Amino acid sequence: MRRKRLEDVKANLSDLFELPREIMLNLPKISMVGNNQLLVENHKGVIEYTPQRIRVNSTVGVIRMQGADMKLKNIAVDDIIITGEIKMIEFIG
Repeated sequence: MRRKRLEDVKANLSDLFELPREIMLNLPKISMVGNNQLLVENHKGVIEYTPQRIRVNSTVGVIRMQGADMKLKNIAVDDIIITGEIKMIEFIG
């Protein structure tokens, strides 16, 4: 209950000061370029990596990408760049 209230306060502050919600609430942000490149920001680590499936942990659960010839082009503390043919993105809460 207390955590939910804190999240509500953060969301309201984010709206009030016009700050990006992903920063205030530590939410993942996903950006795609076509179906060939994917950027995941605010991740919590890679769980699984194969050329057909990549699973990334986040504050809202696991983000699963499926495709073909996928590669982790860059892994940094707070973002990951994935290249290849991305066919599906799924949130598993």
